Amino acid sequence: MSETSLRRLYNRNFLEYASYVIKDRAIPDIADGLKPVQRRILWSLYQMDDGRFSKVANVIGHCMQFHPHGDRSIGDALVSLANRGFFIERQGNFGNIFTGDQASAPRYIECRLTDLARETLFNKRITDFEPSYDGRNNEPVLLPAKLPVLLLLGAEGIAVGMSTRILPHNFQEVLKAQIACLKEQNFELYPDFPQGGRIDCSDYNDGHGRIRNRASIEKDGNKNLIIRELPWGTTTESVISSIEFASKKGKIKIASIDDYTTDSVEINIRLSRGVGVEEGLKRLYAHTECETFHSSNIVVIQDDNPVEISITEILQYCTGRLIEILKLELKLEINDYTERLHWLTLEQIFIENRLYKSIEECTSWENVRDSVRESLQPFLEENDLEVTEEDIDKLLALKIRRISRFDIESHRKEMGSIKTSMKHARANLRNIVRYAIDYIEMLIKKYSKNYPRLTSIEDFSDIDVKKVAIKNLKVGFNKKTGLLGTSIKGEKTFSVSEYDRFVFFLDNGTYRVVPVQDKYFIDGNVLYCGVLDKDKVFTAVYQQSKTRIAYIKRFCVESFIMDKEYMYAPEGSKVVLFTEGSEMRLDFWFQRKKRMRRRKDQCLISDYRVTSESAKGVQLCGQKIISSIKGVPTGDGEESDSTDSPEPADSYDENEAPAEEEEEQESRDENPEIEPPFPEDVIKQAEDFRANTAETLKRVEKAIHPDDESDDLFGDLN
Repeated sequence: MSETSLRRLYNRNFLEYASYVIKDRAIPDIADGLKPVQRRILWSLYQMDDGRFSKVANVIGHCMQFHPHGDRSIGDALVSLANRGFFIERQGNFGNIFTGDQASAPRYIECRLTDLARETLFNKRITDFEPSYDGRNNEPVLLPAKLPVLLLLGAEGIAVGMSTRILPHNFQEVLKAQIACLKEQNFELYPDFPQGGRIDCSDYNDGHGRIRNRASIEKDGNKNLIIRELPWGTTTESVISSIEFASKKGKIKIASIDDYTTDSVEINIRLSRGVGVEEGLKRLYAHTECETFHSSNIVVIQDDNPVEISITEILQYCTGRLIEILKLELKLEINDYTERLHWLTLEQIFIENRLYKSIEECTSWENVRDSVRESLQPFLEENDLEVTEEDIDKLLALKIRRISRFDIESHRKEMGSIKTSMKHARANLRNIVRYAIDYIEMLIKKYSKNYPRLTSIEDFSDIDVKKVAIKNLKVGFNKKTGLLGTSIKGEKTFSVSEYDRFVFFLDNGTYRVVPVQDKYFIDGNVLYCGVLDKDKVFTAVYQQSKTRIAYIKRFCVESFIMDKEYMYAPEGSKVVLFTEGSEMRLDFWFQRKKRMRRRKDQCLISDYRVTSESAKGVQLCGQKIISSIKGVPTGDGEESDSTDSPEPADSYDENEAPAEEEEEQESRDENPEIEPPFPEDVIKQAEDFRANTAETLKRVEKAIHPDDESDDLFGDLN
């Protein structure tokens, strides 16, 4: 076999397999809302239905003639379908949806169809059939369901390349939405879970998005919390395990937890000393399965193709299908009335007019039939009737007892009742929408009391997991070794939770955000290291490498990728000051120039606006070059960590002096603080002083020992 042939064979077989999994196993059909195994189970129950309970084992055995995947898959699907409660009535232990306990063996439990199922799912006369997998039996292609079964039961399945997840809804609300659809009114549908609980549907948009599902928790005093209802998809065992795990990790402090669940949920949680019920409640929702999220992704089979639709589209399709089913049933009902009325008319003519006497002298069966046909002919034209061979055979099959006891008044009364019913059916067919609304209202009145809403709809307040988390971890930072982590002991210690993040800034203008971990090495000179707070404002002053102009920028670290290096100062620039404080004054000295009248200035950090960490910043003192800078706290708190320039002011250099020497005019009365002189200035002043002293000494000596013409001691001095 060539490679091309093999590839073609593989593609064809895989496509057939994928199509089979999608259509015949995982994805439900929108028409009756059932997967094939569910449809076969219900059909088997319908065929076996005699009003009494049947062993589940017998139902499974009967269903195996339609379903080719074994008894285990049938049994699991039957138990799941029965626990939803709409179409299968249970007797025995079918498991516990609260505790997760399994059902008893199929030979010990029994089931049968509910009245709702008998009334809304079956009608053999309008059901299409196809051969079963082995060709020995016929099974329904689709059940003529008059309800949006897909929305009532919900569905979940994974197929090749696609999956579906449809949340269950409330019986009464779904039917009322159908009425609104028929009346062309707006409607909204929200999920309703068999385990109860509470839901927030603010992110649930017509079947798309997700919902938040919380357990119903009751406060009992100052120390006890009692879980009464669970989120959908959880059990008491899984919820208790999640609480114990959170307690072990230090996320919630509890003294004890007891499970008293039977037919209803009751989990008693006693909080530890020092933990209030409000705080404990928030931590239960934040760290345990007491709050879960459910996403909805609706994929169904519609007209033999998988499609993705919304809740509204499902309801509109099912409502349209309900109209078609009701039309077919009404037409069949009218046809039945017509046939019955036709027969009663023939029977009345045959008996009242004693046409049976015409056959007394006939010698053959053909003569008998011809005689009856001839005797009926005048009456057929009068009543606009047609007679068939079957009608003649039925007339000839009438028994003497029926003829002798024929009651004309009762017969005419029955015919009148049939005519009235036929007229009513035809009126319903003409007003099919009104008839459908009446039918749905009848179902609501008859069955809604059995299916109340179990899940309450609320608006939840958001719980910040980071805020309610217990800071049970100790992280140390050793600046000498550059190590940060829970196993490090250093001069700085932080109390954090597992949700906290650390940020550190280096003197090369870079920073990183890292998670809490056992040990992390920071390579470089650290200017700041602490717990990340997205509202904290940092201030950095840096000088460009070429122009040596200083820039100041204030920024927050809001968005980041973990452990990725970011720049807060341009590459190659020199960071001269970094601080997290906002109440601070900056004192700075300018580089010395000729005729400079003011060498010192100051500003407040709070005068500059906060920008992003990628911004360039604002020039500090324009084009003036700063030689040194110092941060001075102005608040009442302790001095914040800062990096001051350790270098002295630069000495004056004539070659670096700019041509433009205009300086800002200052008041003569100002007495600015004098910067300590530079060593070069001190040395120069000392040399000048030494030269002046030597010259003065020479003049004094000359005055003591005058020469010829020297009369004045200071004559030559200016």
